[in-house]
Amino acid sequence: MPDITILYEDGEALVIDKPAGLSVDRPRKGGPSLEDHLEQLKLGFQRPPVAVHRLDTDTSGCLLLARNPKALARFNKSFEERLVGKTYLAILAGHPEGTQGTIELSLAKISSAEKGWRMIAAKKGKPAVSHWELVGELGPHSLIRFRPETGRTHQLRVHALKGLGAPLLGDPVYGAGAVAGAKRTMLHAESLTVTRPDKTPIEARAPLPADFLAFGASDG
Repeated sequence: MPDITILYEDGEALVIDKPAGLSVDRPRKGGPSLEDHLEQLKLGFQRPPVAVHRLDTDTSGCLLLARNPKALARFNKSFEERLVGKTYLAILAGHPEGTQGTIELSLAKISSAEKGWRMIAAKKGKPAVSHWELVGELGPHSLIRFRPETGRTHQLRVHALKGLGAPLLGDPVYGAGAVAGAKRTMLHAESLTVTRPDKTPIEARAPLPADFLAFGASDG
């Protein structure tokens, strides 16, 4: 089992660089999950750390873990009060119009027997806001930096498709699925900042993974 890279550590928090393909929660059908690494991530503490938020299994990058129940309650409150800053890098299967903007599309969950569940843009859904900028063009694809204001399920994946007119490369639900070089949805949680009263903020940045670099992506 490969070691998990730790990007930030103090008495309250760990930020890890979650590899793509590792589920935060144990999948119903079994398979690897963060749980397999919790013993290793105790780092001398008695309790295993607990994930404060979720990243899709395919998504790599910054994941915040709380090291005790008090910290978990505080971090949950920080997420509710939007005191957490996050950026994501995504490879888009196409090119957006323009170089930056804000997508405001409310999202709702739908389900069908043949396709399972997915999120759709719906006026009566939950409000979802994402800011975006074009970082660079990668041939037929483009590298986008997202700054989500809200944290809805599949928010960036649906906002890419409906707000920018192209899905994330490799996305099996909202796009064409795996292609050469992109065996997963190409989304990477690049940075995470949590402001804390009376303490220095938690700040972490996850380096670009190999599959992004192979497409010529750089985070500059």
